[in-house]
Amino acid sequence: PTSATFNINALLMLLLSLLLIIGPLLLRVFFPYFWTDLVYHTDLLRILLKFVSRRRRRPLFLALDRFLEQVETRPNKAFIVFENKRYSFKDADRESNRIANALRVASVLRPGDTAVLFMQNEPAFIFCWLALAKLGCACALLNCSIRARSLIASVRCCRGATVLIASEELQGAVEEVYEDLQQEGLTMIFITAEELRSSRMKSLIRAAQESSDADVPQTLRADVCFTSPAVYIYTSGTTGLPKAAVITQTRLLAALAVLASNGVTDSDVIYVTLPLYHTAGFLFLSFSGSTIILRRKFSASQFWDECRAHNVTVIQYIGEVLRYLCNTPQRASDKEHAVRLAVGNGLRSDVWREFLKRFGHIQVREFYASTEGNVGFVNYAGKIGAVGRVSFLHKKLFPYAIIQYDTEHDEPVRNSRGLCVEVPKGQTGLLVSKITEIAPFVGYAQNEQQTEKKRLRDVLKHGDVYFNSGDLLKIDHDNFIYFQDRVGDTFRWKGENVATTEVSDIISMLEFVEEANVYGVRVPGHEGRIGMAAVKVMDRMEFECKKTFDHVCRFLPVYARPRFIRIQSSMDVTATFKQLKLKLVEAGFNPSMTTDRLYFLCERERTYVSLTPFIYQQILSHSIKL
Repeated sequence: PTSATFNINALLMLLLSLLLIIGPLLLRVFFPYFWTDLVYHTDLLRILLKFVSRRRRRPLFLALDRFLEQVETRPNKAFIVFENKRYSFKDADRESNRIANALRVASVLRPGDTAVLFMQNEPAFIFCWLALAKLGCACALLNCSIRARSLIASVRCCRGATVLIASEELQGAVEEVYEDLQQEGLTMIFITAEELRSSRMKSLIRAAQESSDADVPQTLRADVCFTSPAVYIYTSGTTGLPKAAVITQTRLLAALAVLASNGVTDSDVIYVTLPLYHTAGFLFLSFSGSTIILRRKFSASQFWDECRAHNVTVIQYIGEVLRYLCNTPQRASDKEHAVRLAVGNGLRSDVWREFLKRFGHIQVREFYASTEGNVGFVNYAGKIGAVGRVSFLHKKLFPYAIIQYDTEHDEPVRNSRGLCVEVPKGQTGLLVSKITEIAPFVGYAQNEQQTEKKRLRDVLKHGDVYFNSGDLLKIDHDNFIYFQDRVGDTFRWKGENVATTEVSDIISMLEFVEEANVYGVRVPGHEGRIGMAAVKVMDRMEFECKKTFDHVCRFLPVYARPRFIRIQSSMDVTATFKQLKLKLVEAGFNPSMTTDRLYFLCERERTYVSLTPFIYQQILSHSIKL
C-alpha cells in the first residue's frame, strides 16, 4: 500500500508538472488571448466597481467632483500646460471660481440654466466648463468653425440658453449674427478678451479679474442629479442643421473613465491636439490627475518635438492624425520619445503598421464609440485593423446585435415575424444596441424626430427598442470586431460626420442650382470619403464658380465643403424619386470616367476651378493636399 500510494503521488506530481509545462502552450494555441482577456476584464471590473461606489455617494459624486478630488490631493501638480503657461489643479480651481463668481454677478445665469461655449482650444475653455459645472449649469459645446446659419442653428438646439462665451478670435463670427443670437434668447455675450470690438459684448477676462476666487457654494448645484444634462455635444452638425447629443451627468462620468480602462494613470502626460468641443478632445480631460499638454491645433511638423519637450506618454488620434504623422519627412529621432500609448479611433490597418514601424513600440488602443450611442468596444489586444474585442460579459452588460441590412432599400432585413435577423460571424451587418437602464439613449436636444429615428423597434423580440448606430460592422471568429462602413446619407471626412442631405440643402440655396446630389468619394491614401456634389443648373443659367466657393465657405465648415462638383444635365432617380448615388460614387472625381464638367475647390485661388487630368494626377500623388 505504501508503494502504491507513492506511485500514485509520483504520477500526480508528474501530471501536474506536465500540466504546468504544457498548459501555457495549450492556452496559447487554443486560447491565445486568455491572459490578455483576463487582465483587461479584471481592470474593467475594478473600474466598474469604483463607478458604482461613486454613484452611491451622498451628496452625489459628479464629473466635477473628480476634478475637485485632484485639487484636494495634488493641488500643485501641473494640470494644463498651454504654450508658455502652466496651470496647476489649484490654479484651475481658482480661475474657474473667478469666472463662476463673475457670471453670478454679471449675468442672468441661474442653476439649471444652459450656457453656450463657442471657443477654440485654450485653458479658458476648461475653466469656463468647470465654472458652469460649479454653478449647476449645463454647457453646449459649439464647433468653433461654424458660422452664420450653422451657428444660429446650433444655438437653437439648446433652446433656453441665455449666455454665450466666445474666444477672442471668434468675436467677428459672433458680431455677424449678434441680432439673431439676441432673438434666440442669448441676452448676455462674453468674450475671453480684454479689448472688445463691440460695446454690446462684455469682457469675461475683466469680469473674472474683478471677482473673488472664493469657493462657489455647493448649494448652487444641489439640484443636479445623475440624469441632469452635463454637456451638449454636437454630432453631424455639418451644414447648419446640427443635432445636439445630450450627455447626462452619469454618461459623462462613465465616459471620463474611458482613459482609465485603457491604462491611463495619474502619472501620465497626455497630449491633446483635437478640438475640445469634440467628444474625442473633451473626454481626454479625464480629471484623473494626469497632466494635459493642450495645443490650439494639431501640427504634424511639431508633434514629436512637443512630445519630447513635455515628456508626453499618451497621445490621442483620429485615423487621419497618425497618417499625417507618417507623411512627415523621416528623421533619425523618430523613435526617440516617451510615448507609450495612443488612444483613438478610425485608424486604417496600413497606417497602423507604418506608424508602429516608424515610431517604435507604442501600444495602440483603437476603440469604437459614438457621441450619442450607448455601446462601445475597445481593442485592448492590439489586433491591427480591429476596433474592439467582444466577450460574453460585455454583451451581458450592454446587449447588442449585428443584424442584416438591405443597403439598396436602406433598412434592416426582417423575417416573416417582423423581427430583425442577426448575421453569423464573419459577415457584415448593422450594429444595434439595446436601450436599457444602464445603457440609455437620451437622444438629441429639441429634436424628437431625429431621436426617434435612431430608435429601432422590434429587433429580436416584439416590444424591444435598440439604438441604431448607422454603422456596418462585422465580428470575426476570434471575437474581434471591425468597422466596415456607414449607412444612409452620411459619410465621414477629417474625423467628422457629413450629412449629405443637409449639404445638398445648402448648395440648393444658390439661385442657379436646380438640384444637388451630395455623396462621398474615396481618395487613395485618405481615410473616409471626401465630399462631392452632382449639380443640375437652372435652364438658361450658368454655374458660377466664385459664387459657389464663397457660398459653401460661408455656410459650411471646412470638412463639409464639397471639394468636387459634377455638372449634370439631369439627375437619376428611383421610382420613388430618391436620388441615385451608386454610379456617381463609382465614377468618383476621375475626369476620364465622365464627359460631364468637373470642378475642384481650389483654396489657393479661392474659387472652383476646372478639374483637369493634370490636377487629378496631382491629387492622387498627394501634390495637392486635401
